[in-house]
Amino acid sequence: MTAAKQPPLLPEIDSFLHELVRLRLLAFLSVLKRADFVYLQRHTGLSGGNLSAQMTKLADAGLVEIEKSFVDNRPRTVYALTAGGRAALAAYKAAMTNLLETIPGWSPE
Repeated sequence: MTAAKQPPLLPEIDSFLHELVRLRLLAFLSVLKRADFVYLQRHTGLSGGNLSAQMTKLADAGLVEIEKSFVDNRPRTVYALTAGGRAALAAYKAAMTNLLETIPGWSPE
Protein backbone atom coordinates (compact mmCIF):
# COMPACT_ATOMS: atom_id res chain seq x y z
CA MET A 1 0.00 0.00 0.00
CA THR A 2 1.38 3.43 -0.92
CA ALA A 3 0.81 6.58 1.04
CA ALA A 4 -1.39 9.17 -0.61
CA LYS A 5 0.47 12.24 -1.76
CA GLN A 6 -0.37 15.20 0.45
CA PRO A 7 -1.38 18.39 -1.32
CA PRO A 8 1.02 21.30 -0.79
CA LEU A 9 0.33 23.51 2.19
CA LEU A 10 -1.07 26.80 1.02
CA PRO A 11 -0.15 30.05 2.72
CA GLU A 12 -2.83 31.74 4.78
CA ILE A 13 -4.40 34.72 3.03
CA ASP A 14 -5.69 37.58 5.16
CA SER A 15 -9.41 37.47 4.31
CA PHE A 16 -9.95 40.96 5.74
CA LEU A 17 -7.49 42.45 3.22
CA HIS A 18 -8.53 40.06 0.46
CA GLU A 19 -12.00 41.62 0.26
CA LEU A 20 -11.91 43.40 -3.10
CA VAL A 21 -13.07 46.88 -2.03
CA ARG A 22 -10.70 47.04 0.94
CA LEU A 23 -7.81 45.75 -1.16
CA ARG A 24 -8.46 48.40 -3.83
CA LEU A 25 -8.58 51.15 -1.23
CA LEU A 26 -5.33 49.99 0.36
CA ALA A 27 -3.72 49.77 -3.08
CA PHE A 28 -4.72 53.37 -3.84
CA LEU A 29 -3.37 54.57 -0.52
CA SER A 30 -0.14 52.61 -0.95
CA VAL A 31 0.82 54.75 -3.95
CA LEU A 32 -0.61 58.03 -2.67
CA LYS A 33 0.66 59.77 0.43
CA ARG A 34 -2.88 60.85 1.31
CA ALA A 35 -6.23 60.87 -0.46
CA ASP A 36 -9.46 62.61 0.36
CA PHE A 37 -12.93 61.13 0.33
CA VAL A 38 -14.00 62.76 -2.94
CA TYR A 39 -10.87 61.58 -4.79
CA LEU A 40 -11.31 57.99 -3.62
CA GLN A 41 -15.01 58.01 -4.40
CA ARG A 42 -14.40 59.27 -7.94
CA HIS A 43 -11.55 56.86 -8.66
CA THR A 44 -13.08 53.74 -7.13
CA GLY A 45 -16.69 54.24 -8.20
CA LEU A 46 -17.87 53.37 -4.69
CA SER A 47 -20.96 54.90 -3.17
CA GLY A 48 -20.34 57.34 -0.36
CA GLY A 49 -21.82 54.96 2.19
CA ASN A 50 -19.74 51.98 1.08
CA LEU A 51 -16.53 54.01 0.96
CA SER A 52 -17.17 55.42 4.43
CA ALA A 53 -18.01 52.00 5.89
CA GLN A 54 -14.94 50.32 4.40
CA MET A 55 -12.59 53.10 5.48
CA THR A 56 -14.00 52.92 9.00
CA LYS A 57 -13.32 49.16 9.06
CA LEU A 58 -9.76 49.76 7.82
CA ALA A 59 -9.24 52.47 10.44
CA ASP A 60 -10.65 50.28 13.22
CA ALA A 61 -8.13 47.60 12.17
CA GLY A 62 -5.31 50.15 12.46
CA LEU A 63 -4.50 50.05 8.75
CA VAL A 64 -5.69 53.53 7.80
CA GLU A 65 -5.79 56.83 9.65
CA ILE A 66 -8.63 59.26 9.14
CA GLU A 67 -8.25 63.02 9.43
CA LYS A 68 -11.40 65.15 9.48
CA SER A 69 -11.31 68.91 9.04
CA PHE A 70 -13.17 71.81 7.48
CA VAL A 71 -12.01 73.71 4.39
CA ASP A 72 -14.03 76.79 3.50
CA ASN A 73 -16.71 75.66 5.95
CA ARG A 74 -17.04 72.32 4.15
CA PRO A 75 -16.13 69.01 5.77
CA ARG A 76 -13.05 67.27 4.37
CA THR A 77 -11.99 63.72 5.20
CA VAL A 78 -8.48 62.61 4.32
CA TYR A 79 -7.12 59.07 4.55
CA ALA A 80 -3.57 57.75 4.82
CA LEU A 81 -2.08 54.30 5.14
CA THR A 82 -0.49 53.66 8.54
CA ALA A 83 2.84 51.90 9.00
CA GLY A 84 0.83 48.86 10.11
CA GLY A 85 -1.25 49.15 6.96
CA ARG A 86 1.86 49.14 4.79
CA ALA A 87 3.21 46.11 6.67
CA ALA A 88 -0.11 44.27 6.34
CA LEU A 89 -0.26 45.01 2.61
CA ALA A 90 3.34 43.81 2.14
CA ALA A 91 2.53 40.59 4.05
CA TYR A 92 -0.60 40.11 1.92
CA LYS A 93 1.43 40.56 -1.27
CA ALA A 94 4.01 38.01 -0.09
CA ALA A 95 1.30 35.50 0.85
CA MET A 96 -0.46 35.91 -2.51
CA THR A 97 2.83 35.51 -4.37
CA ASN A 98 3.56 32.33 -2.41
CA LEU A 99 0.07 31.05 -3.12
CA LEU A 100 0.38 31.75 -6.85
CA GLU A 101 3.78 30.05 -6.93
CA THR A 102 2.09 26.78 -5.90
CA ILE A 103 0.22 26.81 -9.22
CA PRO A 104 2.14 24.69 -11.75
CA GLY A 105 3.51 26.81 -14.58
CA TRP A 106 2.87 30.16 -12.90
CA SER A 107 5.65 32.70 -13.04
CA PRO A 108 5.61 36.30 -11.83
CA GLU A 109 7.36 37.47 -15.02
